[in-house]
Amino acid sequence: MALSSSSSLIIIVFLFFNQATTEVLGCYTSIFSFGDSLADTGNRVYYDAHSQYKHFPYGITFFNQSTGRCSNGRLIIDFIAQALGLSFLPSYLGHQNPDFKHGVNFAVAGATALDSASLIKRGIPPTTNYSLEVQLGWFKQLLPSLCSSPSNCRSMLRNALFTVGEIGGNDYNDPLLEGKNKQELQTLVPEVINIISSAITALVEEGAVTLLVPGNFPIGCLSSYLTIFESKNQNDYDPSGCLKWLNEFSQFHNQLLQNELNRLREIYPNTTIIYADYYNLAMDLFRFPKQLGFKGTSGVLAACCGGGGRYNYNTSAICSFEGSTCCDDPSLCVNWDGIHLTEAAYKWIATGILERSFTSCISSEHHNVDHSITLLSSL
Repeated sequence: MALSSSSSLIIIVFLFFNQATTEVLGCYTSIFSFGDSLADTGNRVYYDAHSQYKHFPYGITFFNQSTGRCSNGRLIIDFIAQALGLSFLPSYLGHQNPDFKHGVNFAVAGATALDSASLIKRGIPPTTNYSLEVQLGWFKQLLPSLCSSPSNCRSMLRNALFTVGEIGGNDYNDPLLEGKNKQELQTLVPEVINIISSAITALVEEGAVTLLVPGNFPIGCLSSYLTIFESKNQNDYDPSGCLKWLNEFSQFHNQLLQNELNRLREIYPNTTIIYADYYNLAMDLFRFPKQLGFKGTSGVLAACCGGGGRYNYNTSAICSFEGSTCCDDPSLCVNWDGIHLTEAAYKWIATGILERSFTSCISSEHHNVDHSITLLSSL
């Protein structure tokens, strides 16, 4: 398709984001978020005094201070909350007099799908004890304080949006860094998917009616992976400069996840389970950076905040630590710190999710369909 047509679509999508807040206002009265650093709004920094996310330039773009978010500004969950007319989700940990009436964020940076015991059994050292199962336990403990009776709870949960993930990326990180190949990693994926499925099932049994379940990002386009697994063989890279084998692994995880979500939809026909296609929405940013208002290919692959090198990622000088520097304009970058994306990138992804999945959420009817998102990738 010609560039002009692609540009027109981009303009339409971005215009939609400005309309989304009005159109879907009031669809949900609360959001309950589970996951890892892609959604954490402050849980990790509450218990980790040495976290890099406690320091500037994290939060520099929107909040003008670090908030515990692993980006320069807002995350996908923040944009979704804003579009639904809700406040930013408070983190579960660290609040003395919390107001969780409109939702709460259980996501923890570094969280895994598998619990610590399962990871240790596989020889994988856990980076945190707050697995998806632990987060689910927090929700169950909190629920009685949010509603006064079973009928009130059912009503509240029926009008709530549950976001389950992204989760699973941290389960794969250590095996990757230990040199496990794609085939070895793939043996871990069904177990991760099973845990995600069990969490969804538990939430539905508690009364959840609408669940948003994201897939994994194309990790072969992230600065950290591009640095650690840099190859001299150009055949290992796709036209956007991303490592093909790592992206193929992400796609493998996402395909198994979608298969499982389809199975769950058949079991729970009165529940809306939405697959959010983080992979293809993010790939648009790497395939069409200039058309979307970002730097060229080399620019979107390099981290905005980092310690130098081809992709501005250095394990000895990670973002916010001594030796790292921050780019002048994060809004032109996709990669933030080598692992996470910028606010501008997250806004694009959130827009895509809202554009397809929530335009009709004010309807009382739940449509049990697969709301996968593909925009420029399908052109």
